[in-house]
Amino acid sequence: MNRNDYFTFETGQGSDVGCKRKVNEDSYLARPEYGLWVVADGMGGHAAGDFASQTIVHELNSIGLAVSADDLVARFDQRLTRANDVIRAQAAKLESGMIGATVAALLVHQTQFDCIWSGDSRLYLLRDGQLIQQTRDHTEARALLDAGSITAEEAANWPRKNVITHAVGVSEKPICERVTGELQLGDLFLICSDGLTEHIADAEIAEVLLRYPPQEACAQLIEETVRRGARDNVTVITMRCSDAPPPAEDEMLYDLDNSSLDTGSIL
Repeated sequence: MNRNDYFTFETGQGSDVGCKRKVNEDSYLARPEYGLWVVADGMGGHAAGDFASQTIVHELNSIGLAVSADDLVARFDQRLTRANDVIRAQAAKLESGMIGATVAALLVHQTQFDCIWSGDSRLYLLRDGQLIQQTRDHTEARALLDAGSITAEEAANWPRKNVITHAVGVSEKPICERVTGELQLGDLFLICSDGLTEHIADAEIAEVLLRYPPQEACAQLIEETVRRGARDNVTVITMRCSDAPPPAEDEMLYDLDNSSLDTGSIL
């Protein structure tokens, strides 16, 4: 577990290649000490998709400790742009067409959270028993649904529903969306690749998150996805916000010592 001055963060994480793929093109990163949790889902096949997702995670792993929420987002954007450049350079080197990766990330600084994403990897928030998707899929089907061109039922069965409209590495600069909010005690976040949501409904996700602690919830969701045939790689990260623990005893003694010194200076 890690914490800031306001919350303790309990993280669960896991990934599985699934039942149909030979290579896991998903990558994930949890750096709670920096306020960062990320899932990236590669596309382009072995030696391309896995390279793309690993590049995103590699670059973001150096994000470091931010001094503000805006600084954390700026650090994220800088590293994602760098990953985008590396992926595009690799695509040019391979001469095998476009490669890239979706990304969904949770950023936390003090009491503020930011959800940043590109593609169809998702981020959910479970609050007061209600599971709310924070991200909006960057897919052809979602775009048509938003435009009113197809119905929700048609979107669910759209023959090109897995065609994504944004991903890191496919354009000159990353195209992302961002949602910002304030953390509340008990908030539980889930980040996943589309390998999970292809097989597990939102109501089922909520049921598992309510029943199990973060790490066990990840294991249960991945296990059930594999049991249902897991046509894609599946990756899940969960993060729960609980009370920050009281200061350590040595910190309390330090504060008391400083307090007595200050009182003496006044007298």
